[in-house]
Amino acid sequence: MRPASLLLAVAFVLPCCARLVRAQQADKADPAIVRKVDDHYNHLTSLRARYTEHYSGMGLDRTESGTLLLKKPGRMRWSYDLPAGKLFVLDGKYAWFYTPGDAQVERTPAKQLDDLRSPLRFLLGHTQLKKELDNLAVSPDNNGFLITGVPKGMEQRVRLLTLWVSPAGTINRMRLEEIDGSVTEFAFSAYEENIPTKDADFTFHPPEGLAVVDALPPV
Repeated sequence: MRPASLLLAVAFVLPCCARLVRAQQADKADPAIVRKVDDHYNHLTSLRARYTEHYSGMGLDRTESGTLLLKKPGRMRWSYDLPAGKLFVLDGKYAWFYTPGDAQVERTPAKQLDDLRSPLRFLLGHTQLKKELDNLAVSPDNNGFLITGVPKGMEQRVRLLTLWVSPAGTINRMRLEEIDGSVTEFAFSAYEENIPTKDADFTFHPPEGLAVVDALPPV
């Protein structure tokens, strides 16, 4: 083969090989279970589930529980029964934080929210895990799968997010490991999907006499 012909062949083959490598990498980053999770939650309009939240770090070790309610687009309500009365509400515009006994209510614009419950916001729109998580990886785990990555926009706070997913694409557990070593884990059960909801379910009215304070945006 003449040198010129060889150069032409190389020029043709190399881009084809590069495209093949990129396609293989995309396949590894987008296995069937990831697509199944996307498809499962994209077919939902609302969701209710029980949750248990466990936090350890900064000298603390606590467990809380309650009921989670989600509604598309962009609405979320965490109603705690342990401790009773604690609330986290995302009304589509603001996130509200309230704990009985506090002297104030915190409010944060939804676009600035970096609360550890916020990774579940991807369930409130068009779910696409590949766009929500950097360094996405999947591995088998007992009767299900582990999906890991770093939530976009939370790189300075979260070191790793792990999702425990059933073969049907349901998220059963979520674990967030922070840069400072703190760990928060949520376990979900008693799922109810596409249930009737009202706008009032996601409206928060601060208790009379409490000041509303705008929380600082994430740094």
